[in-house]
Amino acid sequence: MNHRKKLIEVALPLEAINIASAREKSIRHGHPSTLHLWWARRPLAAARAVIFTSLVDDPDDPDAPPAFVAACRALPMGKNAGDEGTDTPRMRLFDFIERLVQWESTTDEAVLETARELIRLCTGGNPPPLLDPFAGGGSIPLEAQRLGLEAHASDLNPVAVLINKALIEIPPRFAGQAPVNPRDRRKVGGGVEWPGATGLAADVRYYGEWMRDRAWERIGHLYPEYEGETVIAWLWARTVKCPNPACGARMPLVSSFELSKKKDKRAWVEPVVDAKAKTVSFTVKSGKGQAPEPPKVSRGAKFRCLVCGEVAPDQHLKDEGMAGRMGAQLMAIVTEGKNGRNYHPPSREHVATAEQAKPSWKPIGQVADDPRNIWCRIYGFLDFSDFFTPRQLVALTTFSDLVGEAREKIEQDALAAGLPDDGVPLRDGGRGALAYAEAVSVYLGMAVSKSTSMNSTQSRWRVKENKTAGGFGRQAIPMVWDFAETNLFAGAGGDMQGIIVGISKALERLSSVSVGTSVQADATRLREQIANHVISTDPPYYDNIGYADLSDFFYVWLRRSLADVYPSIFATVITPKEAELIATPYRFDGNKGAAQDHFESGLSEVFRRLRSTDSLQLPTSIYYAFKQTETDEENNGNKTLYTSVSTGWETMLQALIGSGYLITGTWPMRTEKTFGLKSTLNALASSIILVCRPRPDDAPATSRRAFIAELRAALPAALREMLTGNIAPVDLAQASIGPGMAVYSKYRQVLEANGESLTVRAALQLINQVLDEYLAEQEGDMDGDSRFAVAWFEQYGYREGAFGAADVLARAKNTSVDGLVNAGILRAGAGKVQLLAWAEMDAGWDPQTDKRATVWEATHHLIERLTVYGEEGAALLLARMPADLAANARDLAYRLYSICERKGWAEYAREYNALVVSWGASRERAAQVRAQATQARLFGE
Repeated sequence: MNHRKKLIEVALPLEAINIASAREKSIRHGHPSTLHLWWARRPLAAARAVIFTSLVDDPDDPDAPPAFVAACRALPMGKNAGDEGTDTPRMRLFDFIERLVQWESTTDEAVLETARELIRLCTGGNPPPLLDPFAGGGSIPLEAQRLGLEAHASDLNPVAVLINKALIEIPPRFAGQAPVNPRDRRKVGGGVEWPGATGLAADVRYYGEWMRDRAWERIGHLYPEYEGETVIAWLWARTVKCPNPACGARMPLVSSFELSKKKDKRAWVEPVVDAKAKTVSFTVKSGKGQAPEPPKVSRGAKFRCLVCGEVAPDQHLKDEGMAGRMGAQLMAIVTEGKNGRNYHPPSREHVATAEQAKPSWKPIGQVADDPRNIWCRIYGFLDFSDFFTPRQLVALTTFSDLVGEAREKIEQDALAAGLPDDGVPLRDGGRGALAYAEAVSVYLGMAVSKSTSMNSTQSRWRVKENKTAGGFGRQAIPMVWDFAETNLFAGAGGDMQGIIVGISKALERLSSVSVGTSVQADATRLREQIANHVISTDPPYYDNIGYADLSDFFYVWLRRSLADVYPSIFATVITPKEAELIATPYRFDGNKGAAQDHFESGLSEVFRRLRSTDSLQLPTSIYYAFKQTETDEENNGNKTLYTSVSTGWETMLQALIGSGYLITGTWPMRTEKTFGLKSTLNALASSIILVCRPRPDDAPATSRRAFIAELRAALPAALREMLTGNIAPVDLAQASIGPGMAVYSKYRQVLEANGESLTVRAALQLINQVLDEYLAEQEGDMDGDSRFAVAWFEQYGYREGAFGAADVLARAKNTSVDGLVNAGILRAGAGKVQLLAWAEMDAGWDPQTDKRATVWEATHHLIERLTVYGEEGAALLLARMPADLAANARDLAYRLYSICERKGWAEYAREYNALVVSWGASRERAAQVRAQATQARLFGE
């Protein structure tokens, strides 16, 4: 099939996209993610870049549309097009993309309109609609809409469907609508404009305030002050009866007694034990001193009784919880004073006030029995109502009721403002007073739902920041032993008004230039009407996230507030589970094989349908961020080969390639949270973007031998490109899958010697072997001392080994044990040798004065500087290194990470990963240091 390659299939300014994506993680105000919580949401910068580059051509291609090439030439010249040799249309387009992906460009109409025009020039003036069949948090359809495309989102999960309606469907329908609330209506007609969704945002803010005021009138007495100060949070500990029959005290299950670690604001809870009465009470201490050791005695669920010292086993806590005998005891009260946060001991009056709360309604729905992601059922948390205190249930029910009351008030105000009384609801495409009132109430209902993350017993007290932290810090519902009960009226983080304001700020930045739709649909049953849509999607990651099970936490509240607005979306008591495409064994009686088959067959059907309707000659882009490896061992003569294979990747690729797609491009984009030295070994920092096209029906077959030869020819070049972008070592094996499978997928079949097909799993093993060969080959450019150290490390790590073995290896590497000792990387004595860890090396090492500087030293001294002094320390050392030594040090970090991952040495692996992840920032700072030094020499400063 003849088609022009799109830019995403040729080249990208990857590092600029990654930097913008990483920066976006720290932006909260106005970000669409503040509308509502969702899991694994893609950064807007990455989604915008992927969609844009999937639609525009490579302007350096001779067949690119002339008008598009001319438009690229006319783009402003930036750093990528800095001189005559590099001032090409592609480089100018790269400079533009670097501006396009910035957070500030989300509302920069000049930049966005330029992007839309470039897309029009490459699509015959008629950009295609975009479909995301796994829309989730909505980043992809939102960015399609921002770029001028019709955006179509679908998802099986009703919470995701609602989020997408709030992002792409509702704002364009009421674009330019002036607010209808009495306060802002006074501004209408006075020269004030309400572009985009700013009028809608103003009404959300106003009626959110109205809800808060009405709620305070009804339940404000349940939120008393403490000695004239506003309470921020009440801190509680769960309790069970001590298993010691001679004691029987109520045991507080406390994981930490710390309240504040801030300098000059140190505070902690001090337990007061009355052995005679067998009770535990609490007081609060501050100033000098230390918090006492908490009764939690292990990482599991074992707690010590503060009265008798008996350790209650995990099973006792489970039994008490399942019997409904787990209680809660107030430990401390946090208030906001003139000089910041203050901490107080429990108050009988405040306990009594909390006990006055009598909820009239509780959410219906059982918590899923998913032991991988939901860890609290075994302690008696069987229904969603169990996650809330009575006062929290009263508050949430009150606010939920007020969403409906606000809807009625908004409709009356909308009629008074002149909106038509057509009676057509929002779900039927209405634009009159009724539909507008329902639209505003959608955001108010989402605010109530979002508040449950902070207004539940999943909320914790953050000691370092002195504030509450919501639940879902990870993609799970854990067991929380001591929790923070937030004051929804406090005017602090997590209160209802703050949530409303955050939603309105996000609304103000939403695009409204094109149509958007969001529907609830099973992706395996996509309609034929999806033809002529460009596809960009982020499918589920095998068994990583139980979206439906987790989102039930919010669904039960959204359903109560908004079922009248979207009855079809909220038709079920809890979210649909059976058709969800994740490999969750618990839904198949623990059968992992059946779960995998469900995931693979369902995903294959999705890709088959997408493949059959792909008629635009535009690439499909698929995000995948999954890392779960299984290490296979193979004996090859006297050598054992280790190859890592990801079940999630294998299953997804089998579905993709088996449905007739070939991979034409792969890009590792830093779409996940950046992890530091203490992150887990298995945590990804990037998503891999697979760029796919339909495989020609007449694609040839090839042999295993030919496939391996082509793989060894193609993969190194792709790896060199990736390494220039500082891809994290933790991601390298995943990223190499793309170019490797690009070779595999272009063939109809890869045949083994016996005529059988080479499986995807076998292809992944071969790709990993070639990757390992490539990394090992980098050692050839290193000094003999470093090559010895790598080989010794692979066998012994930092353990002792026999001197004789070291002597033989050293001679093979053209060095000696004495030389290695003198080089400062090895210790020897009593017939034993041992590599020095970075903490044992000479902290004053200087590569400019060391006459025997080695790559091994350079790598580990950089880790020492990074660990002890941060990126600035690493940069100062990097500035003194010759360029070739620095480059080899980074290459060695990749090699050592791969060894550590295979060996399961997580602590060392984290250090090598962190060094590479921080390399870009350290390198930039090192360049500044060198420039300053040069200036000082030239001008005698």
